[in-house]
Amino acid sequence: MVNAGALQFGDFTLRSGRKAPFFMNTGHFDTGVKLRRLGHFYAQAVVNLIGPHFHCLFGPAYKGISLASATAIALAENYDLDVAVTFNRKEAKDHGEGGNLIGCKLQNGERVVIIDDVTTSGTSVRESIEILRVAAKVEVAGVIVSVDRQERSLDSDKSALSALRDELGIKVGAIVTLDDIVDHLHNRVDEENHIMMDDAVFAAIQAYRAKYGAK
Repeated sequence: MVNAGALQFGDFTLRSGRKAPFFMNTGHFDTGVKLRRLGHFYAQAVVNLIGPHFHCLFGPAYKGISLASATAIALAENYDLDVAVTFNRKEAKDHGEGGNLIGCKLQNGERVVIIDDVTTSGTSVRESIEILRVAAKVEVAGVIVSVDRQERSLDSDKSALSALRDELGIKVGAIVTLDDIVDHLHNRVDEENHIMMDDAVFAAIQAYRAKYGAK
């Protein structure tokens, strides 16, 4: 994440309106090598959390499209799992094949795994589930995101992922957590001898967690 420039430190306004000292932008996984590595980690998380018994990956537009595609390739290459992929349009198409889903045609009873980037409030995941269940009577087998920010959702003290798990009864997981990031990066130097997370950034993250951290 650091080498790709996807994990950034500074002053960011999130979709939730919160001011955060760090931001995760999976759009910076923008080359074949970066996407291949990221897809490997997503695939590993899928297999560890959900197992091999599902039919399709869903990548919500727009960032989830490349993430789900990279994950499907990694599942095929590393786990011999050839699963389908589908994603949505932001606006439904009224010509050609029509509809707002592209890729595999969902069937009743199929199990679908949602591959998303980061969730703070869980809104995007709920929107994805609604899109899927309008298309067919599918079972959402789980949700995998890149980072669990470990901050509480907008309406409870639970983290967004924990709230989704308890509310919807589905498996949710992340490749890494904010704890993992802080433990790994604080006062660690990169190949150019730059500190990846200095004491000032560490203190800002701790202050943010004191205000918004999940219990």
